Amino acid sequence: MGRYDRYILSQLVVLFGFFSLVLISVYWINEAVDLFDSLIADGQNLRVFLEFTALTLPQIMMMVLPVAGFVATLYIFNRLIGESELVVLQTAGLSAVRLLRPVLLFGLLLGLLIAVLGNVLAPAARGQFNDRSADVQADLTGRFLREGQFIHPAPGLSVYAREITDQGEFRDMFLQDRIDPAAETTYTAPRALLLEADTGPQLVMFDGMAQTYDFATGRLTTVLFDDFTYDLGALVAEQASAGTELRALSTWVLIGADAELAAALGLSLAQMRFVGHDRIARALFVIFPPLIAAACLMLGGFSRFGVWPQIMLAVILVIPLQMVWNAAEANAIRNVDLQLLAYAQPILAAALAGVLTLLAMARKRRRRAPIGAGAA
Repeated sequence: MGRYDRYILSQLVVLFGFFSLVLISVYWINEAVDLFDSLIADGQNLRVFLEFTALTLPQIMMMVLPVAGFVATLYIFNRLIGESELVVLQTAGLSAVRLLRPVLLFGLLLGLLIAVLGNVLAPAARGQFNDRSADVQADLTGRFLREGQFIHPAPGLSVYAREITDQGEFRDMFLQDRIDPAAETTYTAPRALLLEADTGPQLVMFDGMAQTYDFATGRLTTVLFDDFTYDLGALVAEQASAGTELRALSTWVLIGADAELAAALGLSLAQMRFVGHDRIARALFVIFPPLIAAACLMLGGFSRFGVWPQIMLAVILVIPLQMVWNAAEANAIRNVDLQLLAYAQPILAAALAGVLTLLAMARKRRRRAPIGAGAA
């Protein structure tokens, strides 16, 4: 690797790291706010919150790293042009292909990073996220009861316990059930326990009272009980996540899926195949936006107004690539025979990068022609 390659590559990596950090922080904070609201509402502590937010990072990185690579390339080549470094390099005889070589190497490194994230880390993190979500759902004490607070774990259900002892016993229990629209039942008891049974979790109340108000008749019925069991199993089953999430499955499972496996998982076979191929295609695609950015900036000459037209051209050229992906997804998830449309985006990006490189080479030759003619 030459000195120029090391210089440009080091600049790209540094700026890529900076822009990645900024963008990841923005997306992470946005995701963390939603997680904080849901987890704290379920009575979880800060450690669980940090664990969940860490498990969302691979997916966030997959979204922002390609953007960071594209922006870093625009910034570096804009600076090279503004400080006339690119002009000096071109005058020294470096071709467009030679100038773009470190950018291609940077794109390959970025593609490798996205491949590892998309095919290894993100599915593993999503699977762990779903497992921990199931554990949080199973933490009934945190979800349904918090000391000295009214909790609403489900629509129409309110729960309160004045004190929760170290042995897990609830003191001065209050439970109001308004799930049935025809009646409202209020349970009060000095003591209660949360127990696991074969049918699911059960809230057992002792020496309490149940008051049922019938809205149709306006009658209030009061029943005293020595012990009463309130079934929470149905409520937990309703809130449990159903089915298998595509993002938690490995790439090889998705690509090699058949109709039988898709039916067993309750998923669409066409969507499974497309998502599997898209993970590979995305790693290929991210190689080319930095090349497009650099080649576009090399098309312009010196101008006191800068290279903003070339920057806008690079941005405008990238937008249709996302539109191609949207169209490919819309068609491929409906027809399993169109799964290879996932590679339309990287193929088009490669073709666009190649055309821009040829244009940059042709522009350099045109710039040299008058010099040769004058010498003749």
